[in-house]
Amino acid sequence: MHRKTISRELFTSIAMVLLLSLALMCGIQSALSIAYFSNERMSALTSVLDGATALSQRFAEQGSDVTQPITDEALKENIESGFELFHTSADAVIFITDPTGKIILHTEAADLTGESVSPEVLDVLNSGVDYYSEDTLDGVFSTKYYTAGRLIEGPTTNAYLFVATSMDALHQYVSDLLSIFLVSAVGILLFASAISILFARKISAPIEQIGEAARQLGSGDFTARAPVDGCEELADFATTFNNMAARLQTIDNARGQFMGNIAHELRTPMTSIKGFIDGMLDGTIPAEEYKHYLGIVSQETGRLARLVQNMLDITKLESGEYKFQARNCNIWDTITDVVLSDEKRIEDGQIDIQGLEPARQPVYADPDLIHQVVYNLVDNAIKFTPPQGVIRFSVKRDGNMVVVAVENTGEGISPEALPFVFERFYKEDRSRGLNTRGSGLGLHICKVLINLSGGQIKAESEQGKWCRFTFTLPVGQGE
Repeated sequence: MHRKTISRELFTSIAMVLLLSLALMCGIQSALSIAYFSNERMSALTSVLDGATALSQRFAEQGSDVTQPITDEALKENIESGFELFHTSADAVIFITDPTGKIILHTEAADLTGESVSPEVLDVLNSGVDYYSEDTLDGVFSTKYYTAGRLIEGPTTNAYLFVATSMDALHQYVSDLLSIFLVSAVGILLFASAISILFARKISAPIEQIGEAARQLGSGDFTARAPVDGCEELADFATTFNNMAARLQTIDNARGQFMGNIAHELRTPMTSIKGFIDGMLDGTIPAEEYKHYLGIVSQETGRLARLVQNMLDITKLESGEYKFQARNCNIWDTITDVVLSDEKRIEDGQIDIQGLEPARQPVYADPDLIHQVVYNLVDNAIKFTPPQGVIRFSVKRDGNMVVVAVENTGEGISPEALPFVFERFYKEDRSRGLNTRGSGLGLHICKVLINLSGGQIKAESEQGKWCRFTFTLPVGQGE
């Protein structure tokens, strides 16, 4: 299906609006002009009618009754000459009829048909008011005339005086007016067309650029951006598009990095497993050491299982598949359970636990999610706390939130790495010693779980001395 461009649509719309506006203006102007022309003609005819009436009275005072048929040719010629002055000066036809409407005197007029004036017109005049019309006066004229009539009272009988002027002047006036309008309309349309084309290009250019950027984005070029210019709406549209493109670029970069990290995290333990098994199969590893190396293979397999499970957990959490079931629970119970479950590792690492209190501090959260957060933080602290080091816990209420902190002594985190510790697969081995058993997902999972619970989490550290993770949770309901 062929569709019009924005430029053509805009040009067509402007052209239609202009044409309709010009047509409406032409109609209104013509109607007003015709009304004005008619009023002006009627006013002029009234003036001529007044003059002709005065002239008729003058003739009557001189003994010449114009209300009666005049047989004296000399007198008739004299009276017609008097009326001819009005005919010449006002371009008006003047005629007088007897009481029956028959014309008894008139100035020269080729359009007079010789018909009598209708009784209906005479009745209007007999009522004592002047008569006006814009027609043929019921056939008295062969074409349309502006006509004004008046009753003339004579010494013996009455007559009717009429003055009329042709409507051809109006037709010529309207024709000239339409010609002027036509020429003006063509000029205005040509000018408006040029202006509308410029405006259409100005409006459509940013849209075309956004469309081109969208095509590049659709083809996989996530660096494509639209220029932010034009009117406010288009600028906002371009800004929104660019924000979307930037977000897609970030997601694409994160996806690439995510896949690279997955490949790296999976490749390392799988390479170790394959190397140890191949060594057993080809005899490189003696049989008496099988148990030792199978233990390493078991650890690496467990690491792979944890990595896959963590990835599945993150996917469920971020996709909204996990059903959040919050209720009141004691955060100290959770901390105590986690510490007791890791008691052997803590003793083996010669780590001192401080801050554990039997106090009760309810929080409103999903107990399973909070257990996972505390477990990840404690596991992290155990891995990176040196022998004779300390892991310290603290819980305190701050308004409607409960602040929980897990702190451990040790190398800590470098200032450069601190902003990135909650990103996926991020591991800063230099600040964490030589321990690389983690998948780099634990802290990211903690952030997702705490955000889902309505709290926040942050990391603080003084490199070479300590590291502290602090998170907040809503206070238990009713507390």
